[in-house]
Amino acid sequence: MVMNVSLAKPKEINWPKVYTQQLFHITEVMVTDVASPPVAARIYAYSTLATYLISKEAGMGFEHQDILGQTYLAGQNWDVENPGLSSPEFAAIYAMLKVGEAIMPSGYLLKEKQQDWINTALKAKIINKKSLQVHLDYASLIAKKVMEVAKKDGYLQLSTLTRYTPQQGEGFWYPTPPAYIAAVEPEWKTIKPFFIQNLNEYEPAPMAPFDMTEGSSFHTQLMEVYTTTNELGEEKKLIANFWDCNPFKVQFSGHMAIGVKKISPGGHWIGITGIAAQKAALSFAETAYIHALVGMTLHDAFISCWKAKYETDRIRPETVINQQLDQRWRPLLQTPPFPEYTSGHSVISRASAVVLTGYFGDNFDFIDSSETYFGLPERPFPSFLYASEEAAISRLYGGIHFRDAIEEGVKQGEKIGNMVWTKVGTKK
Repeated sequence: MVMNVSLAKPKEINWPKVYTQQLFHITEVMVTDVASPPVAARIYAYSTLATYLISKEAGMGFEHQDILGQTYLAGQNWDVENPGLSSPEFAAIYAMLKVGEAIMPSGYLLKEKQQDWINTALKAKIINKKSLQVHLDYASLIAKKVMEVAKKDGYLQLSTLTRYTPQQGEGFWYPTPPAYIAAVEPEWKTIKPFFIQNLNEYEPAPMAPFDMTEGSSFHTQLMEVYTTTNELGEEKKLIANFWDCNPFKVQFSGHMAIGVKKISPGGHWIGITGIAAQKAALSFAETAYIHALVGMTLHDAFISCWKAKYETDRIRPETVINQQLDQRWRPLLQTPPFPEYTSGHSVISRASAVVLTGYFGDNFDFIDSSETYFGLPERPFPSFLYASEEAAISRLYGGIHFRDAIEEGVKQGEKIGNMVWTKVGTKK
């Protein structure tokens, strides 16, 4: 993926391409920081919110209802006078990069990208030197306002909450090989969602109780994981790896642990959003709109899923199989460091796919190149919902989830996606 853009005339600019390339700089820093899946979704939500806000305040046209009016941010006074920008597009992207800088531990790495964006915009005559500072000041003020909101969503309080301790007894989650990483974000349910007003309304159906009796639902599902992973063909292995999206993957070389760069599940769907925006040749405003909507949907979906994970605290297949069936067995994919039920990728993939289907249509085919940067081939899909189904079943092929966590995760995500689209999907 080429990150530097050569632009000739503003009216000829492929804004969806420029937008997604600049947003990918934020993804790169997330990978560097090993941002957890829910943390990554939060970063996308607030970063893309900045671009949407500037597009909205600049009076750029949107086809659908205002996003913020359906969130807890409705009525928020941003209190920044619009100076009448000659290029709100430039300011919106700069604000996105400023939020990325402020919200991530290694956000300082974006300073270079911000300067590159300034240089590119000046060279392409998107802005001129005379108007540059006005754009930068306005973008910085919007970014500051976004961060003021972000600081009130509960994230800064997470470190003050009671630390998670694995429960004793059969059926409860326990850290998994090879790195035995401690539980990730056990109190994420305390973070404020954008659209969801009552998290209890999106709880999944009860999971199969831990029961190793032959013929029980749990035992049957456990054996399905074991036999499926032992009989995988090349296509199923490809599907599992394509949707792995595990930022915590670790490989060992002797006594040295090496982190493997992986995009997060939310990052994969943000990538798909950018691919769809480019194929549909969206305006800058609509590109900003759909990215912000998907980012906020991902954020809410992860909060709902993480609530289910730590309330059920369910054991992973790898732990049970090693204890009860085969001590040497390892799943195709490395087991992520958090409880099993429900499947996060199933939840967030379906929620994203429902929103994208509402926006682009039922049979919007696309070629998913989100993983090429990480060494995986492109993959074609006939629709967003089809892609979400494949993302979900990939967790069984990978050996990291039971079937009920996958199927109930899809239902959970569908409910969230439908709620979001019902709120904002009406055209003006």
